[in-house]
Amino acid sequence: MKLLQAATTITFAFAFMLPTYATGGGDYGYWERSKQEYWDGPCLVKIESKPFEYKKEVKCEDGFSPVADAPWKEEYQDGDCNVKREAKYDEFKEEIKCR
Repeated sequence: MKLLQAATTITFAFAFMLPTYATGGGDYGYWERSKQEYWDGPCLVKIESKPFEYKKEVKCEDGFSPVADAPWKEEYQDGDCNVKREAKYDEFKEEIKCR
């Protein structure tokens, strides 16, 4: 009886763990390749991720600039990410690249 109970327990444990092993387990899905593109108001947002790389690009056009004191341009580093921002009277761009 104890042998049957142990075999049933092992079978159920394996059955519940199998999907985790089949998909790679853990949070590794975050680092899979993915591309997203969507509109955030008047701005087009593109996000691309690869293993150990991340890129986000925001472009606002058609006369929309979220800043009043355009034109200007800035580049800086935020941790492992390089950030480039540029504003013109009729356009705004932001690019974030991480490694």
